[in-house]
Amino acid sequence: MSGSVNKVILLGNLGRDPEIRSMQSGKKMASFSIATSKRWKDRNTQEQKENTSWHNIVVFNEGLVDVIEKYIKKGSKIYVEGELSTRKYQDNDGNDKYTTEVVLQGYNSTLTMLDSRNSGSASIEEAPNSSSLDNKLEDTLDSQVSDSQDLDDDIPF
Repeated sequence: MSGSVNKVILLGNLGRDPEIRSMQSGKKMASFSIATSKRWKDRNTQEQKENTSWHNIVVFNEGLVDVIEKYIKKGSKIYVEGELSTRKYQDNDGNDKYTTEVVLQGYNSTLTMLDSRNSGSASIEEAPNSSSLDNKLEDTLDSQVSDSQDLDDDIPF
């Protein structure tokens, strides 16, 4: 087999509100960080331990950016699937730096909101007209699903 797979799956909470920016092309992108935690009991002390890891997420999928901009806030619990990417940049002093991000773009990316509507943390019900927000969210998600189904029609196998 001569192929490879680059797939990242994360389930965690946002550490800050997403940052939405416009690119030179006029399209929008979103970036945020997700915290994932691992918990265990120390065998020697029986003490509960926890380790939190932070993951940088960058979203170029315009439909997902719209959903993120409207509904995702600091503390939101989300599930993401994307591709791991490391890029090189230079800091202000001209030193080479590297950053690793989970990139969501195209049809191989997923973002699912997992907060319940009654959770109290930036829920859709806090918005002035929740039924219209629900309809807009469903329309956005439905269009993404139909777009991916159209793609399936073009695949010859």
